[in-house]
Amino acid sequence: MTSLLIFLVLVLIGIAIWQLTKIFDLTQVGVDSDNSEVANDKDNSVNGYLMFAFVGFIYIFTIYSLFEWSDLVLGTPASEHGVEVDNLMYISMLLIFFVQTVTQFLLHYFAFKYRGKKGQKALYFADNNKLEAVWTIIPVIVLAGLILYGLYTWNNIMFYEEDEDVIYVELYAKQFSWEARYAGEDNTLGKANVRYIEGINTLGVDLSDPAAQDDKVVTELHLPKGKKVVFKIRSQDVLHSAYMPHFRAQMNCVPGMITQFAFVPTVTTAEMRQDEAIIAKVDKINKIRAKKSTELVAKGEEALDPYTFDYLLLCNKICGVSHYNMQMKIVVDTPEDFKKWLNEKPALAQQWKEANAPAEPEVKQDVTPEMVIDSTLIVDNH
Repeated sequence: MTSLLIFLVLVLIGIAIWQLTKIFDLTQVGVDSDNSEVANDKDNSVNGYLMFAFVGFIYIFTIYSLFEWSDLVLGTPASEHGVEVDNLMYISMLLIFFVQTVTQFLLHYFAFKYRGKKGQKALYFADNNKLEAVWTIIPVIVLAGLILYGLYTWNNIMFYEEDEDVIYVELYAKQFSWEARYAGEDNTLGKANVRYIEGINTLGVDLSDPAAQDDKVVTELHLPKGKKVVFKIRSQDVLHSAYMPHFRAQMNCVPGMITQFAFVPTVTTAEMRQDEAIIAKVDKINKIRAKKSTELVAKGEEALDPYTFDYLLLCNKICGVSHYNMQMKIVVDTPEDFKKWLNEKPALAQQWKEANAPAEPEVKQDVTPEMVIDSTLIVDNH
């Protein structure tokens, strides 16, 4: 309601300003004025200085942004390949910043220097081979370097040996939640298809497949530090995107096909919570939540719980009305803690057998004369 009122007030202010301009125009009747709508030297000078002012605003706002919001970047990467991804990002951003700074200055400077003046004519160049060669060759070389470096980085991330010691985990996306399936002792994920979805078998695992007998399904993702994890990613319904920002990992979840991503976690959850940047972020968030909690308590509502850092698996595609709720907690453990946690989880095949086991028949008790007499006495006493 407050937003609607603010919107209406802004609309009314706009209408009032519009009416005032009309009144001002009426007061100028009889006054000599240039209504030709053709820019004169004064107009061109004003626009030239405004161009300079605007480029100054761009630079000042850019510098302000770097200082004011620099703490919003992700910070320490939690995967082995994250350093390479960050380096590629830093190189790209530095190049963009340099090119933007130079080109925007030249654009606005020339707009000022060569602003229109009475009697001045622009010098026309049909073409300039040297200039065209310069502004074509330089971007080609720079972009080719970036693309080659990006491909090299991508191949390093995605490639792994078939006989390499890895852990296979399936990420299953659906509106609006995630589930994960771990390969058991055989380190092989069983077959799955949406046609097999039934009851507790929410991932459609083919329970007749021998490789699926030891698969384990969970709703909280645990990863071992220092071990490569290969993710097999599926979607049940629409296009999702498995996004793990602190691990610099993202891959689309496409219905009808299996996509893949692999990385090595390098920082446990406990270690990341001790990171200076994360501590500062958590403190900032909790100050905001404390302020909000004061307002909620004043209204008679419950206060917000303090925020604790956790890695998250998010959906990075707008997949529906509850897209923002589609997330799953990720815990990076030591190898020992991970093994202990996984061993405690039951296999899906065993859960399925227990859930679909036939109910035991009720044992009927023979009625003896003594029981009849006892029940008669009870009825007579009442």
